[in-house]
Amino acid sequence: MGDPTLNHHDTHPAVRDVASDSRSVKAILELEDGVRFEGKAFGALKSISGEVVFATGLVGYPESLTDPSYRGQLLTLTYPLAGNYGVPERDPNNPIQDGFESSRIQAQALIVQRLSQDYSHWKSSQSLSDWLASEGVPGIEGVDVRALTRHLRQFGTIKGRLLLEGSDNREQVLSEPCHDPGSYNVVAEVSCSEPILHSCGKDGAPRVVLVDCGAKTSIIRCLHARGADVLQVPWNHDFVAEKADAVLLSNGPGDPKMTGDTIEMVRRALAEDRPLMGICLGNQLLSLAAGFDTYKLDFGHRGQNQPCYEVGSRRCYVTSQNHGYAVDGEKAPAGWQEWYRNANDGSNEGVRHSSKPFFSVQFHPEANPGPRDAEGLFDLLLEFAR
Repeated sequence: MGDPTLNHHDTHPAVRDVASDSRSVKAILELEDGVRFEGKAFGALKSISGEVVFATGLVGYPESLTDPSYRGQLLTLTYPLAGNYGVPERDPNNPIQDGFESSRIQAQALIVQRLSQDYSHWKSSQSLSDWLASEGVPGIEGVDVRALTRHLRQFGTIKGRLLLEGSDNREQVLSEPCHDPGSYNVVAEVSCSEPILHSCGKDGAPRVVLVDCGAKTSIIRCLHARGADVLQVPWNHDFVAEKADAVLLSNGPGDPKMTGDTIEMVRRALAEDRPLMGICLGNQLLSLAAGFDTYKLDFGHRGQNQPCYEVGSRRCYVTSQNHGYAVDGEKAPAGWQEWYRNANDGSNEGVRHSSKPFFSVQFHPEANPGPRDAEGLFDLLLEFAR
């Protein structure tokens, strides 16, 4: 497991709120290759390290920050203004509340060009900075996010440190290797700890087992909208033994090869005929179980505008993506075939079995706030289940 001192979800009385600090706090984003960006801190007064990534889109920072796929990463928002519509109030009695993808902030830190000093939205209850501070997550504004994104696109995935002036742990973060979410089983940090049944409230509803490797709550909402009950189970739970009409392998963070227990259970599931679908990390887990290989992408695919085309038909979908690993789709085992490819770089975006109801996609059909071009894949899963 990762160094617990780098886990921003640990509560600590020494972590102060920059938003309530009367002075301006200097912050430096320092990449491992020596490139530095200076700015002003907001959120929690805490230094942190991790993998520096970016996301494109005009809205969706609450959804992105709570996306478990960003666990262990310093998230850069490429649009110039963040925080202008605040953050919705959390309903503690609704675990799948719209506007959030999990129960907490998952990213290590937030990097923006400009933080809005005012927010306005009828659902908002607090500022972005106050929300970050309440969960012990630091942020930096004043960064040229276009220059940072271009650098990441040119030189590939880079780890880095966010160093805040006056933070109690600054020297510790400087003295230690950067936190690497790909070096251990980070899925175990974001998965649920016990099975949870999410009922759609309809009699005779089909049941889908959701293997939680860092599942976004939008997956549950999409299945509920189609009249299905969802049994959410931990990443290492024996889902093969569960009575259900279909299985869905969720998205999640990190290197798929670190989740050996899940891969072995997927192999067992492939010996049956029960419908099986994978999303993002789930695409990689299904592919590894089937006999494909995976590798780390130089740059990763993140954002709301990734074009993917169906192999054979060339039908193209505009998709939302967030992953740093990919399937080697050119070396398909017997009975399997590539289903989708990325129109930008030709990398694999999905696989399917030639005769059984097994399929997966690298992109997010449950994307929130969108695009939702591929949401019909949930209909396909339930058609197979009936």
